[in-house]
Amino acid sequence: MKIAVRYYTKTGNTKRLAEGIAKAVGAEALPISVPVTEPVDILFLGNSYYAFSIDPEVRNFVKGLDRRKVGKIVNFGSAAMLNSTYKKVKAEADKAGIPMDEREFHCKGEFKGIHKGKPDEADVKAAAEFAKRIVG
Repeated sequence: MKIAVRYYTKTGNTKRLAEGIAKAVGAEALPISVPVTEPVDILFLGNSYYAFSIDPEVRNFVKGLDRRKVGKIVNFGSAAMLNSTYKKVKAEADKAGIPMDEREFHCKGEFKGIHKGKPDEADVKAAAEFAKRIVG
C-alpha cells in the first residue's frame, strides 16, 4: 500500500501530528507545497481552521490533486476553538472526484495561550495509532 502525508500549518501543531502519522505508516510528512506526483492509495491530509474555514492553500491543494493518483483522503488536524474540518475538506474532495474516508483524527491545538502545549505527546501518539488503524 502506497501512502502519502501532507499537511498545512501556521503554528506547527499540525506538522507535529503529521510527523507522528508519517512515522507510524512509513511515509514522510511533507507540506502541501510538495505535490503528490506518484499514485497513492491513501493521502493523509492535515489542516486546521483559520478564520472559520480551511486555508485557501488547502482548498487549492485538494482542487489540484489528480483523482487518478489518489485513492482516498484521510483528514486529520488540530484547532484551538473549532473542531473537525472534515466537511470543508470533503466538499473540495468531492469537487475533485476523490473519496474521503469517514474516519478522521482531530485534537486540540495551542493558539495564543489557549490549550497550552497541545497537541502534546499523547495526542501525537493517538494520531499515530489512528493512522495504523487506517492502513491496517
